[in-house]
Amino acid sequence: MTIQTTKNPLGFEKISTLLRKFAVPSIVAMLVGSLYNIVDQIFIGQGVGVLGNAATNVAFPTTTISLAISLLIGVGAASRYSLCLGSGNKEKATHAVGNSIMMMVISGLIYFVILYTFLPQILKAFGATETVLPYALEYTRITAFGFPMVIITIATSNLIRADGSPNYSMFTMILGGIVNTILDPIFIFGLNMGMAGAAIATVIGQLCSFVLAVRYLTRFKNIDLSRQHFKLNLSEVVTIAGMGMSNSINQVSLTFVQIIANNSLTYYGALSKYGADIPLAAAGIVFKVNALVLSVIIGLSQGLQPIVGYNYGAKKYDRVEGAYKLAIKSSLVITTLSLISYQFFPEKILSLFGSGNDLYFDFAIRFMRTYLLLVMCAGIQMISSNFFAAIGKPLKGMILSLTRQVLFLIPLLIVLPLFFQIYGIMYAAPVADLSSFIVTSIFISKELKLMEEEQRLLQGTSTSGTLSEYKSKK
Repeated sequence: MTIQTTKNPLGFEKISTLLRKFAVPSIVAMLVGSLYNIVDQIFIGQGVGVLGNAATNVAFPTTTISLAISLLIGVGAASRYSLCLGSGNKEKATHAVGNSIMMMVISGLIYFVILYTFLPQILKAFGATETVLPYALEYTRITAFGFPMVIITIATSNLIRADGSPNYSMFTMILGGIVNTILDPIFIFGLNMGMAGAAIATVIGQLCSFVLAVRYLTRFKNIDLSRQHFKLNLSEVVTIAGMGMSNSINQVSLTFVQIIANNSLTYYGALSKYGADIPLAAAGIVFKVNALVLSVIIGLSQGLQPIVGYNYGAKKYDRVEGAYKLAIKSSLVITTLSLISYQFFPEKILSLFGSGNDLYFDFAIRFMRTYLLLVMCAGIQMISSNFFAAIGKPLKGMILSLTRQVLFLIPLLIVLPLFFQIYGIMYAAPVADLSSFIVTSIFISKELKLMEEEQRLLQGTSTSGTLSEYKSKK
C-alpha cells in the first residue's frame, strides 16, 4: 500500500497544484453542462420571447432530475473508486466502476420511459400554465431523448476524473457545449424551428459528449475492466448510492424547490400587479444564472473529491484538511464575485435573456438581488456536504444536503408568502442559506477536530488518549 500511495501524485503532490489540476477541468465541464440551458435560454428569449423563457423554466426540473441521477451514481462511484485506490484495493475499485456503469444504463432508460409516458402531467405539476404548456411540451419531448446520454456522460466524467484524467473529462463536456452553441442559432433563427430547434441542438451536443465518455471505458489508467465486473452486486450498488446520496439530494431537493417556487410564483403572481407569467419567466432566468455559479462550486467540489478521498483512504488527514480549506477559500472568492454582479449589474445580466416591459424588469431585478443575497453561504454548504461523501461518510453529507433545501427553504417558500405574498418567495432563500450555514459550520468544525486528533495519534504525539479511544468518539 505504501508503494502505491507514493506513486500516486494524489498522495504527495502539493495540494494547491492538485486542486488546480482536478478542479479547473471539472469546473469547466460543469460550466459547459450548465451552458446547455443558459444558451438555450438566451436564444429562446431572443427568438421566442417571455413564454419561451417561462417554458424552459418549467422544463428545467427534468434536467435537474437527470443531474441528480448522474451525481448519485457518478460521485458515489468516483468516491468509492478513490477510497479503494487509496487503501490499495484495485479489485474493489474495478467492481465499483463496472457496477456503476450498469446503474447508469438502467436508470437512464427508466427515467426516459417515465418522463415520456407522463410528460404533460409532469410539466403541469412543475408549474406550467395553459399558455406556457405547449412550448414546454414541444421542448421537453425532444430533450427527453438526451437524458439517458446525459446520465451516462456526467456519471462517467466523474470516474474519468477520479482515474486521473481531468482534462479528458473536461473535453468530454466541452465538445457537447460547443456543438450546442453553434447549432442553437442555426436551428432557432436560420431554420426558424423555435423551441424544437433549441431542443434538437441540445440533444446533438449531448450525443457528441456521450460518444467521448463511452470511448474512455476501455482506457482506464488504474484498472482493467472485464465482463465479470459488470455483474450487479447489491452491496456494491448500495455503497455507491450511499456515497453519492448527498450530491444527489442537493439536486433532488433543488428540483422540489423549483416546483414549489414555480407554483407559488404563478399563484401569488396572479394576485399581484405582475401577473402569473412574468414572475415565472423572471425567476427562471435567476435560477439558471444561479445554477451557472453553483455549477462552478459543484465542479470545485468534484475536483476536491479524488484528493480528499485518496488521502483519507491513505490516512493522510493533514492533506485532507488542507484541501478542504483551500476549496472553501476558492468558493468564497467565486461567490463573492457573483454576489457583486447580482447586486450591481442585475439589469445587464437579465437583458442577455431577451427584452421585457417595465414590470418584468422591476420584478426580475428585485428577485435577483434578494433571492441570491447569501449565495456565499450556499457555496460553503455544498462543498461541505460533498466533502463528507468523499471521505466515506455519506450520512453526514446527506444531512447537510437536506438542511438548506428541504429543512429550511421549502418550508420558508410555503410560509413566508402567507405574510409577504410574492415577495416572501424572495426572502426565503437568504434565510435558508444563513440557517444551513450555521448547521454546516457545526458539522465541519467537529469533523476537522476529529481528523486532527487522529493525525496526532498516528504520529504518536497525542496527549489525549489511545487510538481506540479516538475511534469510540468517531
